[in-house]
Amino acid sequence: MESKNPVFNRMPQGQQPGGYPTPTPEQLQGMYDSPSYAPPAQRTMTIDDVVVRGFITLGTLVASAAVAWILNLGMGAALAGVIVGLILALVITFKQSTNPALILGYSVSYGVAVGVISHLYNNFYNGIVFQAVVGTALAFAAMLTVYSLRIIRVTPKFTKFVVAAGLALMGLMLVNLVSGFFIEDGIGIRSGGPLAIVFSIAAILVGCFFLLLDFDQVEQGVKYGAPAKYSWLMAFGLTMTLVWIYLEVLRLLSYFSGDD
Repeated sequence: MESKNPVFNRMPQGQQPGGYPTPTPEQLQGMYDSPSYAPPAQRTMTIDDVVVRGFITLGTLVASAAVAWILNLGMGAALAGVIVGLILALVITFKQSTNPALILGYSVSYGVAVGVISHLYNNFYNGIVFQAVVGTALAFAAMLTVYSLRIIRVTPKFTKFVVAAGLALMGLMLVNLVSGFFIEDGIGIRSGGPLAIVFSIAAILVGCFFLLLDFDQVEQGVKYGAPAKYSWLMAFGLTMTLVWIYLEVLRLLSYFSGDD
């Protein structure tokens, strides 16, 4: 029915009261067929992202270790570095933080500790640090080859075994530390004797197994499209495992380099 209101009579044909044009059936169909709004997709993580962040994280640790070595800092600096690094590592691990500041802070603090410890070992056993670096690099290359060729497959059962072994090693080190206050050399896993050699070898092997878990985590993250920021977390895991292996290789070599 045509409106007798003079205002509505001045409206263009096909326009509703209120100033909005009446859509045609074709326009309605086009609106229905058009895709809904989606926010821009976040860039996913790649192997290159992990490699670059890994070099940055490990490079920061090596640089801070070199500074600590050159400045010849004492054990007080090493202890402070271990404490700060441990706190940051726990925060990063339990919060699954991808904050580069926290991760690089860990690298700096633990790098100071590694530099001081390495300098002390090198003073007692000249050339041992270079040997430990080479040994760590060979362990990394060997585990990467083992993982790439699928010689050892990372399964849920394997993961549980490695985590349990790591917790057992840390438990033994804690018992050794506490018992050392009452018994000389504690339970003997750090005394340089046969038991200490076996323990260090076991610790190195478990560290190598953790590298396999790190490689698998990187592969799964890339496969399932994890955000690119998680490459920082992957780099942190690899760096922490390499530091573990390096320190254990350093200690094991010291057992064969002369008298304690």
